[in-house]
Amino acid sequence: MMNVNEILAPIEKEMLEFELKFQANMKSKVALLDKITHYIIKRKGKQVRPMFLFLTAKMLGEINEKTYQAATLVELLHTATLVHDDVVDDANERRGFFSVNALWKNKVAVLVGDFMLSKVLLLSVENKNYRLLEIISKAVQDMSEGELLQIEKARKLDITEEIYFEIIRQKTGSLIATVCEVAAASVDREDISADMQKFGELVGLAFQIKDDIFDYGTENDIGKPTGLDIRERKMTLPLIHTLSVCSKEVKRELIYIVKNKNEDTKFVKRAVELVIQSGGIKYATEKMNSIIQEALALLKDIPNSEAKKSLIGLVNYTITRTK
Repeated sequence: MMNVNEILAPIEKEMLEFELKFQANMKSKVALLDKITHYIIKRKGKQVRPMFLFLTAKMLGEINEKTYQAATLVELLHTATLVHDDVVDDANERRGFFSVNALWKNKVAVLVGDFMLSKVLLLSVENKNYRLLEIISKAVQDMSEGELLQIEKARKLDITEEIYFEIIRQKTGSLIATVCEVAAASVDREDISADMQKFGELVGLAFQIKDDIFDYGTENDIGKPTGLDIRERKMTLPLIHTLSVCSKEVKRELIYIVKNKNEDTKFVKRAVELVIQSGGIKYATEKMNSIIQEALALLKDIPNSEAKKSLIGLVNYTITRTK
């Protein structure tokens, strides 16, 4: 299994250059905005999306200025959605740090997200990147619809697996799909952009299922769960599958816990045990692995290279990560 440094090796120089370009594009005349964007940049995560973008682009062609612009647009979009999500979810923390809305209140957080979305539009038009803008606008639509579909269905505990996949395809799959599609477009490989879009979407689905599984404890730690999804009454794949295959008694008990006892640690732990015993985690893991195989099959005809090897390593990393 490749580690993060090995995965990064073919694009290390490009990632460093991208960081500088991204920071330059976040500059504003408003001191408060500069302060907040600086805070966000300092606390960025593992940069998985830019890694997917640069590795895909390098696997398919020569990284160029349009690739850097694509990476900036995607990262602006992703950051804007995270800032807005924290407001929607009333979350005070992100990755162990205070969220923007916790430090500067909701009004400011919404406006900062709006500023970033406006930068996506402006940078696209300034650079005449209409094709990139078209792909990214579709992602904004998908992500918003996915969130609203989840809210619409959240109060009901009869979400089917089909609806679950539609929600995560729009919420999570669409962003990584966009990353891989704009990467292909940026190196003039429209001939393969649809395959790359599908590849990214499948990786995004697997990524989300991995997050669902984490809620029941890590592989070495199954049974030491956070139970957050149950507490928040989120219908995730392990729970959906369990409710579809378990006995009437187990189903009744699970629904009772999720509806009425989702704040009680003892009951949440019991729900987690029931899902594990009913094969919910096993099923979700098998589904995740089969989706990843489908994604990797889309790369089989692309010539081998260091970038392709790292891209496959990054895909495997997303489903074997421990947090």
